[in-house]
Amino acid sequence: MRYDVCVLGSFMKDLVASADRRPLPGETLHGTGFAEHLGGKGVNQAIAAARMGARTAIVGTIGSDRYGEEFVELLESDGVDTSWIVRHPSLGTGVGLPLVLPDGGNSIIIVSRANAAITSADVEAAADVLTSSRVLSVQLELPVAASQTALRIAAAAGVTTVLTPAPVGPIEPRLMADVDILVPNEVEAAALTGLDCDDETQVPVIARKLADEWDLRGCVVTLGARGAFVVDRSSGAEVWIEPHLVATVDTVGAGDAFCGSLAASLASGADLVAAVRLANAAGALSTTVNGAAASAPARAAALALLEPGSS
Repeated sequence: MRYDVCVLGSFMKDLVASADRRPLPGETLHGTGFAEHLGGKGVNQAIAAARMGARTAIVGTIGSDRYGEEFVELLESDGVDTSWIVRHPSLGTGVGLPLVLPDGGNSIIIVSRANAAITSADVEAAADVLTSSRVLSVQLELPVAASQTALRIAAAAGVTTVLTPAPVGPIEPRLMADVDILVPNEVEAAALTGLDCDDETQVPVIARKLADEWDLRGCVVTLGARGAFVVDRSSGAEVWIEPHLVATVDTVGAGDAFCGSLAASLASGADLVAAVRLANAAGALSTTVNGAAASAPARAAALALLEPGSS
């Protein structure tokens, strides 16, 4: 069976607190709200891809617990193939602890748990789905060895590979050898280059630097409310993608909605710039809904925002 998108990634039960500000060190602060959502970059991206119409599968590890079963039910309800999910017998499903501020901004602590137990052998056991997909999307919430194995297997089969370098940290050259498209946000891009994304004149420099340093097909720097910048080395295109003005309530999962939508659009045959335009619309719409996985929009909604009147 062939797939449009395969996601190797994490499962995180998000326990979300809202507050007027971040607490100071040692301070106990009254919050203004609490909610539970199913998330994790892998899950969020898989659901985003599926809602964009892509036949999608996910590879990863959950615990043998209630949270894990909730994930399987959620993914299957959106049509994501869960056949390659491994259930760990003793480690619980991963959890995320986002803090959301009144302007929709957020910071997140993650506790990997079962996510950290995935091995290269687990990934190799999923080689059939990796090689039968058009696009593989990977993040850095899983052990590097597992991500590297997935990228190597997919790249050898001619699958387009997309890496979200989050959580950001030093990147091993062996990992990047099999990456086609890198999608950092402004914080990640700054950390990887030492340059400042707040200075918009530096953003094209940053994107070019990353694309050239790792010999990538393309680099997409996402800038939240400032849109995105694309370098496509295969076509020579360098394009600013303008932001969409929406009523933002929660930015948790916006980057994942962008990346999942990007993977789905690439799998459909769109070029990188066109794929980023649609992903940018999807990411913007996701900020108008609370939660991570739940906030990913349908393809028709993203198209309508991108080109009013389309479907």
